[in-house]
Amino acid sequence: MSDKPSVLFVCVHNAGRSQMAAAWLSHLAGDRIEVRSAGSAPGAEVNPAAVEAMAEVGIDISDQTPKVLTVDAVQASDVCITMGCGDACPVFPGKRYLDWKLEDPAGQGVAAVRPIRDEIKALIEDLIEDLAPEPAA
Repeated sequence: MSDKPSVLFVCVHNAGRSQMAAAWLSHLAGDRIEVRSAGSAPGAEVNPAAVEAMAEVGIDISDQTPKVLTVDAVQASDVCITMGCGDACPVFPGKRYLDWKLEDPAGQGVAAVRPIRDEIKALIEDLIEDLAPEPAA
C-alpha cells in the first residue's frame, strides 16, 4: 500500500475531461500523487480535440485509452472526482468525493476545449496544494 495520496477522475466517456485532469495531475504533481481515470460508459477513443489541446501545452495524451470505471478503482483511491457523471461512481465510507462542474468537450473543436483544459489545470493546482504540497525548501 502506497503512502502517497491517490486520485480517481471519473467522467462518462473517460475521453475528455477525466483524461485531461489525469494528465495535468501526473504532469504537475509528478510521482507525489497516484493518478487514475475511468468512465461510467467509456468511449472508443480519447477526444481528438482534448489530445490537441493538451499537446498545445506540451502534454501528450495520444497514447491514452478510455477505461471502464470499476469498484476496485474507487476502493483504491483516496479522492474520487466526478465530472458530469452523476451517481455513476460507487460511494464508499472514508473516501473523499468531489464533483467538478465542467463543460463537456465531446463534439467540440479545440477552441472550445482550451478553456475547459485551463479550468481543469487551475482545479488540479488547488488539488495538489491540498493533497501533496511541495515540501518547504
